[in-house]
Amino acid sequence: MPKHKNNAANPNPDSQSNLINRYLFPVTIGILLLAVAGIGWFLLSSQPTPVRPVPVSTPVAQPAKPQPVASAPAKMVDEQQCQGCHSEQVKDWQGSHHQLAMQPASAETMLGDFKNVTFKAEKETTVFSRKGDEFWVNTPGIDGKNADFKVAYTFGIAPLQQYLIEVGEGRLQALGVAWDTEKHRWFHLYPGQGVNFKNPLHWSKPSQNANFMCVECHTTGYKRNFDAAKNTFDSQWNSLGVGCQACHGPASNHLEWTAKKTDLIHVGFAVDLKDKNATVEIETCARCHSRRAPLDDGFTVGNRLMDDYLPSPLTRELYALDGKIKDEVFEHGSFAQSKMFDKGVRCSNCHNPHSTELKAAGNGVCLQCHNTAGKTTEEGVDGKGLQAKNYDSIEHTRHAPGQPGSQCVDCHMPGKFYMGNDFRHDHSFSIPNPERAQKLGTPDACLTCHQGKAGDKVTEQFKLWNTVNANAQQAPRYDESLWSIRNGQPGAAQALYEQLQRSNLPAIQRATLLAELPLYPSEQALKLATNDLKNPSPQVRESAVHAISAFLPPAEGAPLLTPLLKDPVKAVRIAVARDLLSVARNGLGNAQAPWNAAIAEYEAVQKSLAERAEANLNLAMLYQASGRAGEVEGLLRTALKRDPDFYPALVTLVQWLEANGRGPEAQALLAQNLKEHPDAALLQHTQGLSLVRAGKSDQAMPFLRKAAQLEPQSAQFGYVLAVALHDSGKVDQACEELERLLKVQPANRNARLSLIQYYLDSGQESKAQVLLQGWKKMNMGDPALK
Repeated sequence: MPKHKNNAANPNPDSQSNLINRYLFPVTIGILLLAVAGIGWFLLSSQPTPVRPVPVSTPVAQPAKPQPVASAPAKMVDEQQCQGCHSEQVKDWQGSHHQLAMQPASAETMLGDFKNVTFKAEKETTVFSRKGDEFWVNTPGIDGKNADFKVAYTFGIAPLQQYLIEVGEGRLQALGVAWDTEKHRWFHLYPGQGVNFKNPLHWSKPSQNANFMCVECHTTGYKRNFDAAKNTFDSQWNSLGVGCQACHGPASNHLEWTAKKTDLIHVGFAVDLKDKNATVEIETCARCHSRRAPLDDGFTVGNRLMDDYLPSPLTRELYALDGKIKDEVFEHGSFAQSKMFDKGVRCSNCHNPHSTELKAAGNGVCLQCHNTAGKTTEEGVDGKGLQAKNYDSIEHTRHAPGQPGSQCVDCHMPGKFYMGNDFRHDHSFSIPNPERAQKLGTPDACLTCHQGKAGDKVTEQFKLWNTVNANAQQAPRYDESLWSIRNGQPGAAQALYEQLQRSNLPAIQRATLLAELPLYPSEQALKLATNDLKNPSPQVRESAVHAISAFLPPAEGAPLLTPLLKDPVKAVRIAVARDLLSVARNGLGNAQAPWNAAIAEYEAVQKSLAERAEANLNLAMLYQASGRAGEVEGLLRTALKRDPDFYPALVTLVQWLEANGRGPEAQALLAQNLKEHPDAALLQHTQGLSLVRAGKSDQAMPFLRKAAQLEPQSAQFGYVLAVALHDSGKVDQACEELERLLKVQPANRNARLSLIQYYLDSGQESKAQVLLQGWKKMNMGDPALK
């Protein structure tokens, strides 16, 4: 069947609630920035003092293999053909959020008021109107001037409906004003954030481009089809909405099977969503219900999730300390931490995948397993450990039936509002504990519901109800250990090591802790990271690769990492290839061929994301490091064409121009951007570094100081300012800046090491000793202490 053409693109409304923290950009004084940015969100951290390698073999454990595919490549078909045999499923699907995820703008699909209604917010005026059968908005565009734009598609049906605007060149953009389907009013998705045409969150900006950010998860058989040479989209899909083939895969072979009853595997489908291994279904749902970065244009049914996407770990920007949802992360990341996930519960145990509704009303879903019999009614779910009790009773809920707190979700699935009015439940199925939440600063169902009462009263009542559990001996908890680790507390390293030695630690938590490991280097830390290179979870292996690269120079890490160049999952292979880039040019022996293949995959990933400024920067860094210098500048300028507000590309271009003898041009470019964006901390920081390299340290200081003031939480800006102050002879001011930095980042190893040295150099040995002793309590095995 011919694909339907999409004339534009819009950012996924599910990804819009906050602009992604896309980059942490390390820059060292006097050194041209040559860091190769990461995939997707482009995170990079500074490297600690290398630790000597401990010989440990690293055979890669084979994860669950993708399901076998049918005998011939299947193709998309017209989904009308599904109705004849699957009428019950189609009936459930009709009218669902999946079916109506994206629709053409028409009188039947548009829920918002377009009767010449004026809406004002964020100092912008938007007018909604109709011209015959067409729906139009008059609103400020990318130049800040009001203009008329045609609505092409609707996004969603409840509790809000968002609209995709055609802007030409095949682009669809998601309007920042949405319709509240419950209160029947227009509202701004970013109230009070000053989102105008200069702001990266404005509807006209790349962060709101639907072709990249949204449409894939609102259609079936979607391809972005970006033309890098023309800077245009020719996006296409098989059908609007999330249809049968979005989850089950192309159905042509299935239709062949129904007609001939051939011996095709899985009745003609590439995967069996009812496979005994719940991972097959969960990773299928996670393609859209997770915070992730794409590794290609679309996905391949039958692949592992990390062949096509890079899911985010539990970073402090996205998740609370205890793993509860914080930024807009959807369901998969929190569910992957749960006991339900560990016991084999899958999405369809609770949700009807066709109607998207719960399989039972009220507490009925939970009572499938948590009941008076202590037995699960769900096939494939491990029921060991279930207690036989009445979980629906007031003795358990402590709240009267029908009142808030009487539903399982009230206490065990607290949530947050995203996109203004869309309440999403946390899927980690946590147990509330107000006392622990107050200590850790994490969200808690009890404290959230009882906001009118003093926290200590809620805590005392909770303790009275849970005296037995409170006295039980428990192993160190993940959230308490992570609090200690991120806050540089005594015993932090040991707490980190103990967590990583657990056999029952959820993979996503293990991957998160491995990212913290470089803050606490030691021989034991290196052993733990090396052991996880053969972890069954690809997310853990990928995180372990970066931990090893942070511990060891590439030449020393290569023997440990090269076996994973043949890892069965793409995200792991390309992580290794990128991290070994600097040594591969000199040859990797028998590993050279697999490295060549893996780095080619990495390059292909970036090219598949050519519409993104970040991908163009990644390619520029790759080509610079691999000797293709002639292509670097063009890619950096293309990155800025894709997104003029992507400062890392601008910074890299400035430093590239300086390094190639074009200093005046670099300074003019930087000065112009600083004039336009005086509050951009990275640009202030870059100007300061440029002046330092030019031998004008005194002139540099105001810029470095302003960068640190604009972003006081930045480890890089504060640390570089302190180094610059010290090198200028202002030792006391340097110490003050590092002291400030350690107050907000107690685990900042570089700041601690430098401050101790500065204290010793200036004769403040007593202060150095206090800091040194504190460091020893944090991580006695740190090689720098030797």
